Formats: sequence, C-alpha cells, structure tokens
Amino acid sequence: MGIINLSPDSFSGDGCSDIEAALERAQQMVSDGADIIDVGGESTRPGSTPIPAEDELKRVVPFLKQVARLINVPLSIDTYKTDVARLALDAGAGIINDISGLRLNPDLVKLAAARSVPIILTSNERGGKVERIIESVINNLKHLICIALDAGVTRNNIIIDPGIGFGKTQQQNLEILRRLNEFKILQRPILIGASRKSVIGNVLDLPAEQRLEGTAATVAIGICKGADVVRVHDVKQMALVCRMSDAIVRGEI
Repeated sequence: MGIINLSPDSFSGDGCSDIEAALERAQQMVSDGADIIDVGGESTRPGSTPIPAEDELKRVVPFLKQVARLINVPLSIDTYKTDVARLALDAGAGIINDISGLRLNPDLVKLAAARSVPIILTSNERGGKVERIIESVINNLKHLICIALDAGVTRNNIIIDPGIGFGKTQQQNLEILRRLNEFKILQRPILIGASRKSVIGNVLDLPAEQRLEGTAATVAIGICKGADVVRVHDVKQMALVCRMSDAIVRGEI
C-alpha cells in the first residue's frame, strides 16, 4: 500500500498539495509495485490539528476522480469522517481506512456495509494508558470486528491494523512488531504501518526522511510475523523487500 499524503503538514515530509505532482507520484508508485494507493487529506501525526470535512474533501475528491482514471489498483481513503468517506467512495475510492478505531465516527461501518467495501479497523490507544499491550489490542480489534459484523460488513471485507504509533509507547510499538503473529488469532488480514514513524526514529536517532533502512526492517520482520499488507512511503524499495520476504516466508517468487 503506497501512501499519498495530500496534507501539507504530514509528519513524513512528503505532503503534497499540488494535484498534478500527486497524480504523478501515484502513477509512479503503481509502476514501482504498489497494489493499493492510500489517499489522505488530513495529517494524523500526534498533536496535529483536525481540519473541517469541507477542507479535507477539497483535497481528496478532485484527486480521487482523476487518479481513478489513470491507475488500475484499488484506492483507499484514509479518513475517520463519514461524509468524507462517502464522497471519496463516490469519487473512486474502494476501501475505507479508519485510523480512529471507530471512536470518532462509528457510522463508518454502516457506510462500509451499505457500499460493500473493505474497511481497515485500527486499534487506536491515544488518550489512554495500556499496560498489557498485546492483550489489549487483540481485545480492542475483536470488539471492532464484532461492531463491523453487527453493522452488516462481511467478514471478508474486514482488515485489521494494530495501530503502530497510535497511543503506544516505544516499547509497546516494538512489542507489537515482535509479536505480530499473535494477531492471527483474529483470522483477518493484518495491515501494518510503521513506515518512517517515530518507532524507527527513536531507535536509529534519524529524521523521518532518513528512515528507509529502518522501515525495511519493519516490513521484512512484519511479513515474517504474518503481515498481509504493508503501508509505506517508499514503494520502490519496499516492494523489493516484500518480494524477497515473500520468497523466503511464503515461497512466492
């Protein structure tokens, strides 16, 4: 999953407000091996200021309408706002990626059910304190899965994300990556998004734009531990890491 940030204040330094440049980036990502393009119009970095839905729509809808005609891979909308998700689906998106864990807009699952589209459910611990992180995240994701199923989302349309960086401590983030295989108990595809995040910067003492090798380590180990989708900024390099990791772990060449 390649990341297109249409917000100018992205933590990773790759925010893009120029729609033509973003379109070129998306096409290049597909050429480099992206299977999904994830489009976001609002920064979700810690401490970021929420923006109105109207502003978010102005960023993502024109882009989605154009990129849907240019590339042939699924498009995901990274939002926690139901109205943004609805209009994004109308514009060409086919997956909802909710990093809030349904805490901000529970109706997102109803929209996913009504449109019969996949939804990514994230365990977001921001605003709380968790001690036993693996048990807590598994229980949270199990709860979110039940909410989605009760709303009419089919099991095959549910993807889970343990939420690297969303309210976890440094050691908890590393523990999630180390014990990712334990989330297989939920029997749903697992997405991880550690690309360029502070969990890498804290270990290597490097800024976001210099965390390529650290990201590669999280991708390779994540796949070894059972990740099915990796959300990344550097598609060309990480696609090669995925291919090699899959060859070793899954025998896929």
